[in-house]
Amino acid sequence: MAFNIEAPDLTQERVGNVGLPGVWHFDSGKPGPSVLFTALVHGNELCGAWALKELLANGVNLQNGKLTLMFCNLAAFDTFDINRHDASRFVDIDFNRVWTEERLSNTDLIETQRAAALRPWVEQADYLLDIHSMHEPAPPVLVVGTLPRNIALGVQAGIADYIIVDPGHPDGVRMRDFGRFGQPSDDAHALLIECGYHGDLAAIDTARFAVQRILALSGVMSAEHLPKEWLEQPREPASKPKVLTVTEPVVAKSMDFTFTQPWQGMELIEKQGTVIGYNNGHPVRTPYDHCTLIMPSLRQLIPGVTVVRFARTEPTPDC
Repeated sequence: MAFNIEAPDLTQERVGNVGLPGVWHFDSGKPGPSVLFTALVHGNELCGAWALKELLANGVNLQNGKLTLMFCNLAAFDTFDINRHDASRFVDIDFNRVWTEERLSNTDLIETQRAAALRPWVEQADYLLDIHSMHEPAPPVLVVGTLPRNIALGVQAGIADYIIVDPGHPDGVRMRDFGRFGQPSDDAHALLIECGYHGDLAAIDTARFAVQRILALSGVMSAEHLPKEWLEQPREPASKPKVLTVTEPVVAKSMDFTFTQPWQGMELIEKQGTVIGYNNGHPVRTPYDHCTLIMPSLRQLIPGVTVVRFARTEPTPDC
């Protein structure tokens, strides 16, 4: 697969304006929500970094509330090699699996040190858009968790044609589910956008559009202050995204995992019991009729890693 996105020069962006590398915070001085955009949670996912870099270069002019931009895992990004891009996902531990009190208190790992430093900026946010991309070519998907308020926001935003409702990863807690974002009684909103394949230029367009939509829905910045190139090719929000609820992940038991064919994701498998792969020699079967495969990939295969998820189609809620 061709990797067509160049690593952005973040010399200026990593300076930040709050005394913490890669963190920029802007306050309009007027009432309104605090919005947080995060990029480079994984060092090889460049589309969000390009979108935030362009937003900063254009100048941030808020009409209400606050805006924080974070280039998260700079240590992993600094190892980026276009010929070995998977190796720069993280340094010590996946940055998007460390969001528990126990892991954040561990000062021995590069990612946990960085996450602990960024924690106050995560905790102050009312809206989070966490920008990611995928190991394999696949349509963009919005991953929203299980809370109704985030499902509703995802439908309203119309960022992607597919909304994935999932409980999280068995191997660690995402930033999307940390603190207020994971509390049913709170009103903080969090979305994670998977913009497509890491190296596909279209992923940058999706990242730009996602930022644009959350700025519009939160009301902190009007379209007239966005980069002009973002507005030159208008894009309409998805009118009725397809909502898919993850019922179970398939976790690799060993390095001996194979798929029966090169699944790309979003395939609808009609019959229950269809074999889609082999896990340590045992067949992996679809658990019900009309089962959708979510983000199948063996690029990060190690024991304990989720290699595909099974999902059911749900009615799209009215918003």
